[in-house]
Amino acid sequence: MRSKLYNCLLSTAYCLLIFSCTTDYQPKPKGYNRLVLPKAEYQLLPDTLPYQFEYSKHAKLLKDTSWISERHWVEIYYPELKANIHITYKQVHGKEAVLKELLNDAYNLTSKQQIKANAIDELITKTPSGKTAMIAEIAGEVPSQFQFTMTDSSKNFLRGALYFNTRVQNDSLAPAIEFMKKETLHLINTLQWKK
Repeated sequence: MRSKLYNCLLSTAYCLLIFSCTTDYQPKPKGYNRLVLPKAEYQLLPDTLPYQFEYSKHAKLLKDTSWISERHWVEIYYPELKANIHITYKQVHGKEAVLKELLNDAYNLTSKQQIKANAIDELITKTPSGKTAMIAEIAGEVPSQFQFTMTDSSKNFLRGALYFNTRVQNDSLAPAIEFMKKETLHLINTLQWKK
């Protein structure tokens, strides 16, 4: 009786050993580096621009070098995050048609994100200094996750868009995107037009 039990256990162990070993190996996905977010420390833009706001001391202020750039367009570049806030500026000169065209262009640039966007949340808000800002938060695998426009309706129009220069998926960038949204909101809340 013992030999039958022993043989049965040995057979079972042998079967488990044979069927438990497989060569079906699944590689693990690549891991992403831990993001170290900079402290909130700010400085003012130089006096050479017709607008002023505070931007991070950890960011670099660069001149826009795109082929369509204009005199007062800048990039605020965050090297650790490979992120930048692209700022475009136009003078309205009190012309309602010019303002409508600029607002329409900004709306169309945001709408182009709809192809890959899961959602576009638009909000019109007042800054602490009484300025009106239109903010668009865009969810999904989009190139720009946060955009805004600000105008005084008579002289100045400013548009900003957040971009990341990386191929990492937006869900993995979520902490950096949230940090950059706060940085952009600080920029919006400190914006002043120069006379």
